[in-house]
Amino acid sequence: MGKKYLIGIDVGTSAVKTILFDIEGAIIASSSKEYPLYQPKNGWAEQEPEDWINAAFATVKKVVSGSGVPAEKIAGIGLTGQMHGLVMLDGEGKPLRRSIIWCDQRTAKECEEITERVGRDKLVAITANPALTGFTASKILWVRNNEPEIYRRCRHILLPKDYLRYCLTGEFATDVSDASGMQLLDVPQRRWSLEVLEKLEMAPEMLGRVYESPEITGYVTAEAAEATGLLPGTPVVAGAGDNAAAAVGTGVVKNGLAFTTIGTSGVVYAHSDKAAIDPQGRVHTFCCAVPGAWHVMGVTQAAGLSLKWFRNNFTAGESYAELDEKAAQIPAGANRLLFLPYLMGERTPHLDPDCRGAFIGLSAVHTKYDLLRAVMEGVIYSLKDCLDILKEMGLGIDRMYACGGGAKSPFWRQMLADVFGLPVLTVKCVDGPALGAAVLAAAGTGLYSDVPSASGAMLKDDELQVPAAERTAEYIKYYGIYRELYPALKKSFSALAGLQGR
Repeated sequence: MGKKYLIGIDVGTSAVKTILFDIEGAIIASSSKEYPLYQPKNGWAEQEPEDWINAAFATVKKVVSGSGVPAEKIAGIGLTGQMHGLVMLDGEGKPLRRSIIWCDQRTAKECEEITERVGRDKLVAITANPALTGFTASKILWVRNNEPEIYRRCRHILLPKDYLRYCLTGEFATDVSDASGMQLLDVPQRRWSLEVLEKLEMAPEMLGRVYESPEITGYVTAEAAEATGLLPGTPVVAGAGDNAAAAVGTGVVKNGLAFTTIGTSGVVYAHSDKAAIDPQGRVHTFCCAVPGAWHVMGVTQAAGLSLKWFRNNFTAGESYAELDEKAAQIPAGANRLLFLPYLMGERTPHLDPDCRGAFIGLSAVHTKYDLLRAVMEGVIYSLKDCLDILKEMGLGIDRMYACGGGAKSPFWRQMLADVFGLPVLTVKCVDGPALGAAVLAAAGTGLYSDVPSASGAMLKDDELQVPAAERTAEYIKYYGIYRELYPALKKSFSALAGLQGR
């Protein structure tokens, strides 16, 4: 038989990235292709579905032809990508309009409509989340309310990566993790909620079949094979939404494991064998890519964004590495200075769009590097807010993986370990979602017995940061004060929001 290979395709917001891996997880070939984002009105965000397909087919063709790997050696394909995007197809499988993607904010009225039709408590109990503008259900209602002719012609509703699946295989399907972000799935039962669909007056037949992430959903058609260089009949597994695939690609596939992303926003994501739901809706609970398991995820709005804001406004072009060096010279606690990183409002745990950033404890002794250290610590405190809710929900976490741009900083990772009181690791492959999709393909095509086995074989741990007990003890004192600040300032934030100005 010879050596086998796998392809992971990540349909991102800015580009498609396609990577060819061997069964040990090594990257053999990689290609990416960008496409535009359209913002026809303030708060709107759309993309052309055909742009994703053109980019995906071109990058697949490039990695297949450029790698020297024969197409018959490619055992399977896994798909991942941006979640929540709405793709509406007519009876011939053609897009009816641009996709309304995850970051679009036009659907506030539709969220109110969903809550009114279903009931907030019932909605959280079934879909594990309150109605949110980012989710797909509110986008569907927006089209029905504002573009009724397009809605009337719609026969199929898909998510971004699942439109690529349709173009590769001709199958209308999705996976449980991505479907969890549509607000139409019964998350505890891992199937479409007929109750929610009935109350929203949506036809179940418009939705694709739901699969577990490693299951084979279809096979590459002759037409797609000709366009990509793949072999007709190559299996395509269900795959996963980007965060769920990143978890698999980071090794977070069993209880006790979690990862923290420090990107523009921040995420703390924990694996759970049970469908743990926060009745207050402060964190998201979705089905994860491991069959029969779930994940719980807290989100902080301005993680890396806070550091970028500080760098752009208060330092003279210093690199992030130089800022790390300067911050490291300041003691833990930033000389009794705290920062609230609410530059974009906050999701977890406050669910408050009106709260804003603040320095607390500022005095004449402080330098800009004290402020810098306080900004970095404030971001980690906000992530600890997320972690504490996960623990409150009964999720025991033994070790934390770190990913995202901010996690490339050993100094920030050490701070994460010290504040969390947990060992923090990275993995060698930084393309977590694409690797996760390939791991799912490896499990689904039988190269490994299951997802944890495939993950264990294809992932390699890299650097480790161990918490320093004396710094952890110091951070506990400051974090206790940090926790008191939002309740004390909440009314002031609301009053400020009511005033004129930017």
